[in-house]
Amino acid sequence: MPRRTLLIVDDEEGPRQSLRVVFKDDYELLLASNGHEALELVRTNKINAAVLDIRMTGMSGTEVLEKIKVIQPSIEVIMLTAYETVDTIRQALRLGACDYLNKPFDVASIRKAVSVAMERHSFADEVRANNERLGALQIELHDQKLQEEITRTRGEIYASIIHDINGPLTIISGFIQIINQRMGESKKLEGEDMEMVRDRLRRITRQVSNCIEISHRYLSFMRQQPAAPIRINVNVILDDLRELLNVHPSKGQNTLKIHALVHDIDLQINGTDLIQILLNLAINALQCSPDPHLVDISGQVQATSVDLTSLHDGPSDRIIFEPGFYNTPPLLRLTVMDDGPGIPSDVLPKIFQPYFTTKPPGKGTGLGLAIVHRLLKEARGCLHVHSKAGEGTSFSFYLPATIKPKSA
Repeated sequence: MPRRTLLIVDDEEGPRQSLRVVFKDDYELLLASNGHEALELVRTNKINAAVLDIRMTGMSGTEVLEKIKVIQPSIEVIMLTAYETVDTIRQALRLGACDYLNKPFDVASIRKAVSVAMERHSFADEVRANNERLGALQIELHDQKLQEEITRTRGEIYASIIHDINGPLTIISGFIQIINQRMGESKKLEGEDMEMVRDRLRRITRQVSNCIEISHRYLSFMRQQPAAPIRINVNVILDDLRELLNVHPSKGQNTLKIHALVHDIDLQINGTDLIQILLNLAINALQCSPDPHLVDISGQVQATSVDLTSLHDGPSDRIIFEPGFYNTPPLLRLTVMDDGPGIPSDVLPKIFQPYFTTKPPGKGTGLGLAIVHRLLKEARGCLHVHSKAGEGTSFSFYLPATIKPKSA
């Protein structure tokens, strides 16, 4: 990773060289003895943070700060002053300074201030990069939509893309609101606030990657470029699912339980596909009733083949599998269960039909379970639904598994 760049601006040689000694081993340093030199360096170099003296001959520090922010708005600036006044500090913060220190400063304080400024710059860069990636994705999808002739199959794919990306985008939106609120409440970002922002940005980046992976898989499907199967760890997927659902609007006052598997299990399915299957089933379960209820997600290894003769369609059951179902043990059964109102027997046979929904207009697309059906078919899996009025619903699906041996 390239070293980050720190600009030091002070018209006094002593403080300028002192700061050079403090930071020469940590950052690439640029030194300026006046405002004009500083602005020229900003015009010709990518700078992460700057330490800027307020009182300088010629152009004042606040004037330099204002011009720096016009040239490179992302630079985080720390102001130094030996003549602190409330008006001066207020003006510096209003112009975009992230911190200020009094002269003479101690080494620990200036190190901490610069470290925080560098972190803030990294956070801002990461948010911008995510926005650019999302922008590029939107352009790619838009260009694909502009093809002159779109078949019915392609129309359904576009609807599926929008449906599947909606979940991660909801999470991204929630995390960005939290970050903006926390940053707005505090001029100094450090300690728990810093760790919270760092954690949320990691999650945002993961969700952006999920959106892009989902879209690329759909686009590959449309271009008839099948994706190679990848082995994924189920406990990692369950952790991601927990993170997604705990901040999803559908969670509400419902009780959500997600149980980790006792053993580490690998499945030969794309991780994005598995998270979409679980997410669609879990959101359906969370939304099955406006009243608070339980949604429980668990998994169990099955050492024998699924007895398909014992599973059959009926008033309370629906079984979905294709001739390509890989019914060879070991199998992993994943179950999403709720204790809601259940699915009426006349509705149960229709739930996997595309665009079928019992939700009010504008509240559901009717695509969630159709997507589950398609993804399980592609993964050569099997799905069993059991539901009774007043007793809740369980969706159990089976996929071929690999049990990883415990490390010594």
